[in-house]
Amino acid sequence: MAKRENYNDLYLFMLVVQEGSFTAAAQRLGLAQSGVSRAVRELEERLGVQLLVRTTRRLSLTHAGEQLYRTVESGFDALDMGLATLAHYRQTPSGTVRINASQHTIDKVLLPKLAVFKQRYPDIRLELISESRFVDIIAERFDAGVRLGPEVGSGMIAVRISPDMEMVVVGAPDHFRRYGFPQDPADLVAHPCIAYQFGDGSLYGWELQREGKKVTHQPQGQWAFADSYMEAKAARLGLGLAYVPQELVADELAQGKLIRVLQPYSQRLDGSFLYYPHRNVSPALRAVIETLRI
Repeated sequence: MAKRENYNDLYLFMLVVQEGSFTAAAQRLGLAQSGVSRAVRELEERLGVQLLVRTTRRLSLTHAGEQLYRTVESGFDALDMGLATLAHYRQTPSGTVRINASQHTIDKVLLPKLAVFKQRYPDIRLELISESRFVDIIAERFDAGVRLGPEVGSGMIAVRISPDMEMVVVGAPDHFRRYGFPQDPADLVAHPCIAYQFGDGSLYGWELQREGKKVTHQPQGQWAFADSYMEAKAARLGLGLAYVPQELVADELAQGKLIRVLQPYSQRLDGSFLYYPHRNVSPALRAVIETLRI
């Protein structure tokens, strides 16, 4: 068995057979004929078999030489094909991109924007995984994550992928018939409010503003969810007020299934940012970043 460092000699042997002489093979490679002849002779010595029968008129293969030639030719053909395939991948990004994001972000940002991959990048596989808890994307083998706001850990890059998000306090008509309409954030203490719970068990404090100053309401109520969609659904069922992104409930507001209150006090939150490690950005992830970037 030839050692790996002898692959050059195997290639020279193959060319000698294809060209029919040491001289022609040497000319094709721009080498001295004596060097090519010596390399093939040393290959025979290392393998312990004669590969070529040398006569003054021509070269011919021994049985061992024939066997080796077929093996070497198919091996180098496979290698050439593999390298050609890599070039194709360079031009057409491929591979898997795993992104961790909230269900809301997947539905409203990622899926609509990345739908073009069906035609544009058919060789890229997209895994969009929804989790409300904070995820260490490197430890859990994600290529990227999405969070609200540009603040990310060291060694990460953040790219904005959606505009700022308007938050709305909403409730079902039945809720307001029972509890009345709050006129000021302070009135929320008299209302059951549906909470958004983070992965660590803490609740999102509703960030509102009064006269340019931020005020925070800690939701008190029977229900807590780790998903904004479920908050909105619970509000539609009359279980309390919810504080959710406006785009999530635009249809229900238009249809009167939900009613918005405290509009002057609602906050605009930073939009979504895709974050990822600054190193080793694959062509597939690069395609995702450029498609999502705004």
